[in-house]
Amino acid sequence: MDSLQVTGADVIIVAIIVLWVGNLITQAVPLLSKYSIPIAVTGGLLCSIFVVMISAFGGPKIVFDMAIRDTLLMVFFTTIGVSAKFSRLAAGGKALGIMAVCAGVFLLVQDFTGVLLAKAFGAHPGYGLFAGSVSLAGGHGTAIAWGKEAEAAGLPGADLAGIAFATFGLVAGGIIGGPISEWLIKRNNLAPAEEGAETSAAEETEESEAYSLETALGVMLILAVCLSLGEVVNRWLFSNDIKLPGFLTAMMVGILVTNLADRFRRPLPVKKFDRVGEISLQLFLAMSLMSMDLASLASSFGIIFIVLMMQIVVITLFAVLIIFRVMGSDYDAAVIVGGFCGLGMGATPVAIANMSAVTRKYGPSFKAFLVIPLVGAFFIDLLNALVIKFFIGLPFLQDAPLPGG
Repeated sequence: MDSLQVTGADVIIVAIIVLWVGNLITQAVPLLSKYSIPIAVTGGLLCSIFVVMISAFGGPKIVFDMAIRDTLLMVFFTTIGVSAKFSRLAAGGKALGIMAVCAGVFLLVQDFTGVLLAKAFGAHPGYGLFAGSVSLAGGHGTAIAWGKEAEAAGLPGADLAGIAFATFGLVAGGIIGGPISEWLIKRNNLAPAEEGAETSAAEETEESEAYSLETALGVMLILAVCLSLGEVVNRWLFSNDIKLPGFLTAMMVGILVTNLADRFRRPLPVKKFDRVGEISLQLFLAMSLMSMDLASLASSFGIIFIVLMMQIVVITLFAVLIIFRVMGSDYDAAVIVGGFCGLGMGATPVAIANMSAVTRKYGPSFKAFLVIPLVGAFFIDLLNALVIKFFIGLPFLQDAPLPGG
């Protein structure tokens, strides 16, 4: 048997086992829990290593069908939208603007670092963009899209390089975010602000509310409606040449629904949506990491490792010296730093997982969970496209000889 396809419910079963094993390992290894490493990263990495070992010892190549993963991502972002009250959005307005500016500056720094590393290895500077924001901040989708453009322009293997950096960047973002936040919290003796005044009577009642079938069905119905309306909005936008990711429109519908419910004094059970969102996020990350094709990336691991180490140093310095300070040098800022590391090296779900691991241990941060998802959803892709276009237009990149030219 050349390959073994794992599809449908079997993928969910494997993902749940991956999370269960990751949780057991994290509890058994104090270092992992100490530095708030997400259990999906621990279990997912172990699974991907196990899969490549099976193939290496003569077994079948295991391939996971990831169709359900995109739905889980949409569900997660919908729950983020349901949690976004206009009152909290207004409170985070200034912080959101500051973070968007910082993200734009960082993308420039990340690409500059990638281009310098490419030149140091004697490669075309265009490959440096794939060692920068195209793959790291952009993720797999951006890497694949720009990889096809680069190959057509005369950079062979750009798409494979982009996928490799996006894959290992996803892992790196999930590993470094928690420890950096932990270090800032402990070094500065930080603690979450008192949220008692902001907690409504409805939320307090919800916390002690027992499970009921009516509530569960209501949560499921609202999520389904948000996903359906988000898809309708997305199709309409596409028909008018406005291209937005599906998870973004689902999140926007979630924001509208929860605030309309507040307006008519029928607040939604936000904490129950949060629980659904956490499960969806953990399953999404587990599926993403357990399906990594490590065998195809092994040949270029040395260069990838060196580049990632340099990019990790860059994002760590930027996050600690700039992000933490401009965001207020408080507990929220420390949590935001962990999210920013996940966002800048991997993807928005990694950022959320980093922040979830930290807040589960030290306490909530509404500001962090508002700012980081919005920057990841609204700004990072737009800013990244502008930065990539800027670098492509620079004379030193335009005039560099193409491989084999």
